[in-house]
Amino acid sequence: MTSSRSILGHPDFRRLWIADLLSQLGARLSMIAFPLLALLALDATTFEVSLLRTCETAAWLLLGLFAGAWVDRVRCLPVLVFADLGRAVLFGSIPLAAVFGVLTLTQLYVVLVLAGILTVLFDVAHSSYPPRLLQPDQLLPANAKLAANHSVAAVLGAGAGGVLVQWIGAAVTIGVDALSFLWSAIWLRSIRTPEPRPARPERPNLRREIAEGMRYVFRHPLLRPIALNTATTMLFQAAAGAVMIVFLVREIHLQPSTIGLLSMIGLAGAIVASAVTERISNRYGDARTLLLSSTGIGVAFTLQPLTAPGWRVSWYVVATLLAGFCIIVSYILQVSTRQRVCPPELQGRVGATMSFVSWGAAPLGSLLGGTLGTTFGLYATLWIAGLSSLAGTAFLYLSPFRTLRTVPSPSERRG
Repeated sequence: MTSSRSILGHPDFRRLWIADLLSQLGARLSMIAFPLLALLALDATTFEVSLLRTCETAAWLLLGLFAGAWVDRVRCLPVLVFADLGRAVLFGSIPLAAVFGVLTLTQLYVVLVLAGILTVLFDVAHSSYPPRLLQPDQLLPANAKLAANHSVAAVLGAGAGGVLVQWIGAAVTIGVDALSFLWSAIWLRSIRTPEPRPARPERPNLRREIAEGMRYVFRHPLLRPIALNTATTMLFQAAAGAVMIVFLVREIHLQPSTIGLLSMIGLAGAIVASAVTERISNRYGDARTLLLSSTGIGVAFTLQPLTAPGWRVSWYVVATLLAGFCIIVSYILQVSTRQRVCPPELQGRVGATMSFVSWGAAPLGSLLGGTLGTTFGLYATLWIAGLSSLAGTAFLYLSPFRTLRTVPSPSERRG
């Protein structure tokens, strides 16, 4: 088995890894900068802030499945470069508008909708590209390294985002994000390994190809419960996330730099997870580890509403620490499971179906969070989101994961 350390000896994977880290860092800067810009500069309401996340993720509902079928027909690398360059232009328009005093909430919404479309194309192509670049035994360590980017970006991006917003303003911070996407595109363009052109179907039929991906996921005894659990988690995670910045600013009375610092401390668990997931999985079994990590996510979200001014801010740190660890463990094992059990010709469509089911729930969750926050208050919204996310683990406990130690390979299932 290839170790996560030796996978970086692959020069083109190393370039992909660096490019991904830059994109992830930029995305984390914007995750905190956009709502703070709306709150502090444009005096947005709770519901208006929640709409930012809805706009950012709405493209998964509209294009997620089509993107998967399309990516199975084309080379992934040009898609990745185009998506990074497009997002650099879009995000670069924010500080430009702020300089001329014409920035509005409408522009934020439009930029996030268009950037969300490019993000869908990027994410689907990105999850389909490693099997085209690497050997099968390199996928788990490669996914662990790519997940480490999520971890590092979550920690550094959260801390740097809060500090940058306080020092140079939210609009300029988004401009820094634009530069990160540009730099990522440069690294991607430096990849030299030829990517084979996927075989095109003799009779292309987009609807049939999408249906094949969906049927594979929802008829598969392991992918179906993963998809349903992830969708539930994403729905209520998005509901909590849509109001979290408003909650920390208006209920807990924290400054942007403090929010960033606390998030950075809590999300350190994600870095630990990316370093130890392969070891834990090998010792206890990937199926069992996936089950427990998914449960930990629900527990973490249930701890968030215990946050209050004073020493009880520590509950926010504990919750994000546990959530960061468990989300990364679960993510690595979910992606590796999907790549392992899915035939090569269905990778894009199955990956897009899994992303559609999970990320498609995000804009609905953001709307739900904004509505609940406006109607019942921010604390009630966090309690509802946490308990509902924990209940979603039932999809895994009522599936074969309950009795499995490891995910069987396709040959083992046939035998």
